[in-house]
Amino acid sequence: MDRRNFLQSMSAATASTLLSTTELSARVRAAIEKPRDLPTLFDVIVLGVGSMGSSTCYHLAKQGYKVLGLEQFDIPHELGSHGGQSRIIRKAYAEHPDYVPLLQRAYENWKTLENETGTQVYFKTGLLYCGETNDPFIKGVKLSSEKYNIPVEELSQADAQKRYPQFKLPDGYMQLFEPDAGFVTPERSILLFAEQAIKRGAIIRTREKVLQWKRDNGTISVTTDQGSYQAKKLIITAGPWGGKMIPTLANQLTVTRQAIAWMKPKKWDDFTLGNFPCWIIEHGGHDYYGFPILPVGQLGGPAGLKLAMHAPGGDITDPDHVNRNKKNEDEQVLIEALRRLIPDAYETTLTMKTCLYTNSPDQHFIIDHLPGYEKDVAIAAGFSGHGFKFVSVIGEIMADLAMKGQTKLPIGFLRASRL
Repeated sequence: MDRRNFLQSMSAATASTLLSTTELSARVRAAIEKPRDLPTLFDVIVLGVGSMGSSTCYHLAKQGYKVLGLEQFDIPHELGSHGGQSRIIRKAYAEHPDYVPLLQRAYENWKTLENETGTQVYFKTGLLYCGETNDPFIKGVKLSSEKYNIPVEELSQADAQKRYPQFKLPDGYMQLFEPDAGFVTPERSILLFAEQAIKRGAIIRTREKVLQWKRDNGTISVTTDQGSYQAKKLIITAGPWGGKMIPTLANQLTVTRQAIAWMKPKKWDDFTLGNFPCWIIEHGGHDYYGFPILPVGQLGGPAGLKLAMHAPGGDITDPDHVNRNKKNEDEQVLIEALRRLIPDAYETTLTMKTCLYTNSPDQHFIIDHLPGYEKDVAIAAGFSGHGFKFVSVIGEIMADLAMKGQTKLPIGFLRASRL
């Protein structure tokens, strides 16, 4: 999208789009005020109200179910996988073409959330894919785009340089552009899903840690550090804590530490929203990705040009004991990538943060009923660092699995039985 069209789309957004993340957070905290007479019996309990859990609570409450969501931290927070201002969304999915129907539904559900709340969460910036012609990721983008007729333009070196001169790529790199890709704002999305769930009758409890859960005679019992609750169904969307909440999956889930950076570029205006796309570059055996500079007053911080390296094989960690200190080697890898591939994008480092991946053995999601619980327990885990774009549809799937026993959406390739 060119700058003129982008600015027009921003000005057309409703006034509530301008509500800051801080203001929205305060509004949701007020809505979460804990009731004096809290019921203890529910249709369904959701463990973990982060990205997948907030969407799940929303879809359940929207269907009229009596929902309890339990979150051990605040909503949102930066201790798991969803912090950090922005997440890429794209349809030409290199990871596997079977994800594309789910993404098509996700785009529809993101639009529904925007319409219901009057708040923009998806920003269409376009996405530039770069890499060697025979790179598996580049091949995967082309495969998905061709199979599902997703608009993806192959740019010549001259066209790419004219459109985005900020990039200085090695000779022979293929450059593909997906115009309908962009980013979703994670913290705002989670807050909106939680708020809409509460408006529809869901009860969400924050700073309440689950100690154990069990199923006995067809009833789910959940014990926390503040009380006990019962329900007919249980949904576990615990992110990096999934292995602790689902012991039978503990040996299938590996939590790794990931570094994210925000940089000050040499030419700030060349990299701002409307002038610069989201991007993914496959280079030297590594996957680098990033975003334009976002207006922090509207979309939250940190300030600067955000980028990271997608590294499922990062440092293994325990989600309760993560080293969140900045590691010089993490910073240097990203600085070197920018200096080689986007030279004017680096002057100084502004902020470094840590997020967590919860990796499955094959890097694909695990969405299913938990074996041995007669469809009374549904699980969503192992999103392996590429799950947030699916949040709006995963909530719908989890609600269906729990309350209807099945979903019409194509998740067969994500069943736990494959592992």
